Amino acid sequence: MTAPLFVHGAVADALPGGELWLEGAEGRHAVSVKRLRVGEELVLADGLGHGAVGEVTGTEGRERLRMVVTAVRREPDPEPPVTVVQALPKGDRGEVAVETLTETGVDTIVPWQAARCVTRWRAERGGKALAKWRNTAREAGKQSRRLRFPGVTDPHTTREVAVLIAGTVGAGGSALVLHESATEPLARVVGPAAAGPVTLVVGPEGGIAPEELTAFEEAGARTVRLGSAVLRTSTAGTVAAAVVLSRTPRWG
Repeated sequence: MTAPLFVHGAVADALPGGELWLEGAEGRHAVSVKRLRVGEELVLADGLGHGAVGEVTGTEGRERLRMVVTAVRREPDPEPPVTVVQALPKGDRGEVAVETLTETGVDTIVPWQAARCVTRWRAERGGKALAKWRNTAREAGKQSRRLRFPGVTDPHTTREVAVLIAGTVGAGGSALVLHESATEPLARVVGPAAAGPVTLVVGPEGGIAPEELTAFEEAGARTVRLGSAVLRTSTAGTVAAAVVLSRTPRWG
């Protein structure tokens, strides 16, 4: 079993042989929930690509743990970076999407307020929902032992998503919109050595509105399909991201 991972904000400068303290909520989880003891291994990460592998050398109370660093890790910037634009699902399916996208290896998640979304992020409710998505990404990043957690952006309008698509294409990448009426399979569009940034757009349960699809295509996106079955919005992005990543050196 791999060592558990906890978040620590000061691992970027860690060196083998040095000591680090894990405190607060993360320390409490390590000491009181995971019940780590002297001699056990753990990993501390800042979520930005820096990690420190270490061994527990002592605990204090219920929320302080001391470890000695045995190795440091540096995760390079992802190549190619994968972004998923996720239309807002109903209920807790948004957190389900964020969790599985994080576990799959997506780098950026963009909440999209599509025209046919039943859910609306407004004012205080929207702030709480966004906080849930970001917390889910952090926890899923820990669970999947990622040193670099995905970023969850502020909610995007359709116009802002079109700008994102244009930027991806302008950078030599691919912008792909999942659509059930598309004729090109995603697996065929993404070559065996995908290069450049990739942006995947996942519509709501009610589908992408014609004017939205037009805006995305005018910005340079291509419409693709996953297969013969129609997936729910909370799972389609994860499946598509897996297809893309399987064709990059990241999963090679």
